[in-house]
Amino acid sequence: MLSRIAESLFWIGRYLERADDTARILDVQLQVLVEDPAIDEAASCEQLLSVMGVEDYAGSINRWTILDLLAHNVDSPSSIAAAITAAREGARGARETLSTDIWASINTMWRGLPSARTKRPPDMFAWVRNRTAMINGIADGTMPRDEGWNFFVLGRSIERVDMTARLLSTAALASDTQVAWPTTLRACGAYEAFIRAYRGLDGDRQAAEFLLLDRWFPRSVVSALMEAERALSRLEARGQRSGFGDEAQRLLGRARTELEYRPLAEIVEAMPIEMERLQRTCGAASEAVSARYFSHSESHAWTGGVAL
Repeated sequence: MLSRIAESLFWIGRYLERADDTARILDVQLQVLVEDPAIDEAASCEQLLSVMGVEDYAGSINRWTILDLLAHNVDSPSSIAAAITAAREGARGARETLSTDIWASINTMWRGLPSARTKRPPDMFAWVRNRTAMINGIADGTMPRDEGWNFFVLGRSIERVDMTARLLSTAALASDTQVAWPTTLRACGAYEAFIRAYRGLDGDRQAAEFLLLDRWFPRSVVSALMEAERALSRLEARGQRSGFGDEAQRLLGRARTELEYRPLAEIVEAMPIEMERLQRTCGAASEAVSARYFSHSESHAWTGGVAL
């Protein structure tokens, strides 16, 4: 596969996942601000911007600030609008390999951005989730399981690990964990699955374990890492008798085994540090994929991290 097309598909997967996850995060964050007037709005919004890697902003920080920087402002690289626009540009670059249905869905989503900005925030976030779910569903049903599909899944999985790590850091740093962990589960779309898995048992340790280690929930860190490893294994046509020739596969595999084989208490105790390290691993793995497969790679890096 041409490196240009492979790179486009990799980043389409990442940008669609970024738009979806950002919509989930903002939906829950604004709902908490509305429902709990005792929360310090400025401090809560500032923490969210820090976790999302937004550092350059002026003026007072409130819910309208985060709506602008993380939802509407196409010039803000962490925003939903910027992610959708970038996904559409990537789709144009890979037009010859995408089905007409996928291209039409991405293009329609991009063209719907101006009207989406006029919606109430909850309605806009639901629109983003529904559109990205539809695009992923069409991709699942129409893309052949060739290299293009593997690059698409690889990008989506790496982005999912990164975003879940950011959410876990936010929960660990929160002053009120009784609110933070249920909020984080809802942001990941995991609350109902978590309640079923633990039969109604609600606790910080159980929530962290579910979002970090559950192999059956597709948005958990370990599940997304496993999916990324599988995509890389399929892309690596040559078998090796020992070790891994693919640096990205080595990085992601090591991150997964460190999570799975360490005591959970150790990870939870140093959650912000561990999640920041995981974010760095995602960045390094993305760079390794670019170096190996994309000979004319452009810069797409999203370098925001967790402020500790």
